[in-house]
Order: sequence, then structure tokens, then C-alpha cells
Amino acid sequence: MIFLTVGTQFPFDRLVKAVDDILGEGLIHEEIFGQIGTSSYEPRNFKSVNFLEKREFDIHLKKASGLIGHAGMGTIEMALYNNKPLLVMPRLSRYREVVHDHQLEIARRFEELGHVLVAYQKEDLAIKIMDLRHFIPRRRETQVAEVVQRISFYLHHMSGDNVNMDFKKIQ
Repeated sequence: MIFLTVGTQFPFDRLVKAVDDILGEGLIHEEIFGQIGTSSYEPRNFKSVNFLEKREFDIHLKKASGLIGHAGMGTIEMALYNNKPLLVMPRLSRYREVVHDHQLEIARRFEELGHVLVAYQKEDLAIKIMDLRHFIPRRRETQVAEVVQRISFYLHHMSGDNVNMDFKKIQ
């Protein structure tokens, strides 16, 4: 079963409808279950709910062979943490799904790093869903020292002080 989740803040009718159309056309035969939020589109070809309680959400997440979602950091982090293959479709400003195209940049970067598959448009979705079966996301390695160094550099330049931090002590 593939778990489709679009986040809880905004609807993502374009993604929900695209997945429904693909199933309706018989292009894929995967079982899909969706948490579709406040979507105004009601899928005909897969079961869905608007919202799940956390316990139910976690059950669907653990049961899923893969995930489909928007390119929000929460969704990506959840998939990586649970070691689930994830196919994302970025929300786009030209469809009034977001104010600016930050999800497009997030999707590109995480795709480059091998963490997610990306469908940039509806036409890519069916093939990417098929690819999801065999996709193994690259494990994300944390880089604590690099993050500390970047924050320190930023704070140093904001304050104008000559702060000299020993990064080994912070780790």
C-alpha cells in the first residue's frame, strides 16, 4: 500500500486528482490510501480521509511500502526518519498552491542527494509511482559540526564580535 499525504495546512487538489486519474486510467495497480486534508476534490479510485489522528497516521505510515506527498520538509523528514521511499510533487505558485516556489528548490536538492523521487508535473507521476517500488532512499547523514559552524559564522557577522568558538567542545 502506498500512503498519500498532502500535509495538514493547505489542500493539494492537483496531486490528489493526478493520482486518482492515474489509478482510473489503469496506469498503475498499486493500492493507495490518502490523507487529503481540506481537498475540494474527492477521489473515486482510492480510499481517503481528510485527516487522521496521529496514532492512525502512524499505523498507515508503518504499513506503507512507500509514500507520495508534497515537497514539504515535514513530509521529507518523516519519510527519511522512517526509512520510507518518498515520491514528492512540489506545490507551485503558478497554481496558487504556495506563495513562492520554495518546495521546488527543496525537491531538487533532496532529489540530487538521492533522498526522494520527484514528479515535477502530472505526466511524470505514473512512471515515478512505478519507480517508487524499487527506490531505496539514500540515508541522510547529520552534519552537526557544519551546522554549528554556519550558525556561528552567521552570528559572528551579525554581532560584529570576533567570537572564536571551539566546535569540538560543542559536539
